[in-house]
Amino acid sequence: MKVYNNFSDFVKVPNAIVTIGTFDGVHLGHKAIFNDMIKSAKSIGGETVVITFYPHPRQVLNIDSSNLRFITTQEEKLKLFEESGIDNVIVVNFTKEFSRVSSESFIRDYIIENIAPVKIVIGYDHHFGKNRMGDFNLLHDMKSKHHFELQRIKAQDVENIAVSSTKIRHALKQGDVAHANALLGYQYSYLGKVVSGKKIGREIGYRTANLDVKKEFRLIETPGVYATYVDYEGTSYKSMTYIGRKPTVNDDDVENIEVHIFDFDQDLYDKDIKIRFVSRIRAEQKFDDLEALKKQLEIDEKKIREIL
Repeated sequence: MKVYNNFSDFVKVPNAIVTIGTFDGVHLGHKAIFNDMIKSAKSIGGETVVITFYPHPRQVLNIDSSNLRFITTQEEKLKLFEESGIDNVIVVNFTKEFSRVSSESFIRDYIIENIAPVKIVIGYDHHFGKNRMGDFNLLHDMKSKHHFELQRIKAQDVENIAVSSTKIRHALKQGDVAHANALLGYQYSYLGKVVSGKKIGREIGYRTANLDVKKEFRLIETPGVYATYVDYEGTSYKSMTYIGRKPTVNDDDVENIEVHIFDFDQDLYDKDIKIRFVSRIRAEQKFDDLEALKKQLEIDEKKIREIL
């Protein structure tokens, strides 16, 4: 997959199939768009082009940005694009100046001029351009003049619920990771580097790896204990992950992400690992002492091994 940081760097490809969006989470709804694009590109010997934005427009425009949290980081999103089979990505540097570009100008002066698509594919509710005035109807009015086909992908349903990034964020905030995974079409995950902790886990027989995740604007799940998998150097390991402030041993207000990997004794300090979440088994708790915590962890481990 080729990644371009602006339109001017893009090298035109034959029979480009284009889509536009922020694609947070790269969920089943987004995958439906990508699958249509890939199918179309293969039928005419073309290539797929995803146009996305960084930073997120709401960060730049300060629209509810204080509570803004994302399902995926930019790095994770690009990886998911590649895994989906996308050929090209243009990452638009979203600025306040760019936000003032009209919807029609965005299509004509950026997409038509630099990419010359033969087809544009969008989601059922997608809007773009200044004040998000651009939509399917505008594209429909422009398609004949600029010689491109237009396809709108209907909402994708899971258990009669239309998939959206907003619903996935809500599920994760509620601790319902299983439902979020169903909407995503894959297991929600964190990618990060293992850093040194206080090593209290060793004292009670539960050595943990503390994960350093880029938390700014990253959606961190509801505190509690989760059944998880850890991916490390091409192998997946069963594990249990704790998210929270460790009230039994801490007085501070720092949120931690730490994972105990079952049947594993390698040194992971400064190593990159990926934690994939399966289900939440209990909420965060404060225990009277470390012995009580250890007994609960033994119960947690047994339950998680059964789940996994």
